[in-house]
Amino acid sequence: MSSPEPRLTALDALHRSLGATMTDFAGWDMPLRYGSERDEHNAVRTKAGLFDLSHMGEITVTGPQAAQLLNFALVGNIASVGVGRARYTMICQADGGILDDLIVYRLGETEYMVVANASNAQVVLDALTERAAGFDAEVRDDRDAYALIAVQGPQSPGILASLTDADLDGLKYYAGLPGTVAGVPALIARTGYTGEDGFELFVAPSDAETLWQALTKAGEGVGLIPCGLSCRDTLRLEAGMPLYGHELSRELTPFDAGLGRVVKFEKDGDFVGREALQRAAERAAAAPPRVLVGLVAEGRRVPRAGYAVVAGGEVIGEVTSGAPSPTLGRPIAMAYVDAAHATPGTSGVGVDIRGSHEPYEVVALPFYKRQK
Repeated sequence: MSSPEPRLTALDALHRSLGATMTDFAGWDMPLRYGSERDEHNAVRTKAGLFDLSHMGEITVTGPQAAQLLNFALVGNIASVGVGRARYTMICQADGGILDDLIVYRLGETEYMVVANASNAQVVLDALTERAAGFDAEVRDDRDAYALIAVQGPQSPGILASLTDADLDGLKYYAGLPGTVAGVPALIARTGYTGEDGFELFVAPSDAETLWQALTKAGEGVGLIPCGLSCRDTLRLEAGMPLYGHELSRELTPFDAGLGRVVKFEKDGDFVGREALQRAAERAAAAPPRVLVGLVAEGRRVPRAGYAVVAGGEVIGEVTSGAPSPTLGRPIAMAYVDAAHATPGTSGVGVDIRGSHEPYEVVALPFYKRQK
């Protein structure tokens, strides 16, 4: 049976004209890199990078009981999010396992936009639709209604400010406001997945190319370059940000992932997974079986997801993400390790790389934090 053709973003022809190396990602044909991954990574850390993120899944939830539905369906307290603000949260199974991590934007009094990872968008849509039963609220698949362009890096506020009269100075981290950018109507969000300041711009697919070209031109003098998914991965890894399918999965609860803070037991009403998550919280408080830590290589060999973490000849954990870090100049990894070996500075820890136990230093996450 032939696999379905990958979906194309509104910017597909533009990426190809820029010489991008394309790759299949969650059923989408996406730019992996345009030139050097290291150059793209460093541009975001020091200047600015431009990303096409149109593969993300937008789901609109509207109606008089939209807030109550989201409070029941998700682990966060969505009803307490102010209009124009956003919140990082998760959707879990009844057994507490993570279905996806999400950003929810409150666009109006009774209107929310849920942004899911590309690989889980259908799963999240199906779960929200099923959980909407009995609520006076509508769940709408808006994946085809938006293209998503991100500009990330220290120069991004100046680049965007030259193209909009929206109040960017007043736009806080994890907030969003409607505005016009380069003549294009957009939802301007101050969110991102790189560890840098930056903006994500939700626009109609028909406006995506106009906006991309305007941002490219506005960023010419300050070092903005187009960036692919490969450097997005090393940027989020340095910033200690989890990736679904690596640090997060259905087999793990938010407490297993060290992200129990997103679960709000104090909110009104029941929510899917509450009982299982309360048990997980108690287990984590008593004695977490494994803890997510950072590992920095002493040598040059790069760890990859699935490699065993070892100490004293025993397997004590597993790498979830690993890559060379352009900022640190050494290979780094995130890994779940036994609690006894999770303290930063723990000695004698290594990663089994093709039979060789390479020495690694245990460090606290994140590896990199930008100077405010």
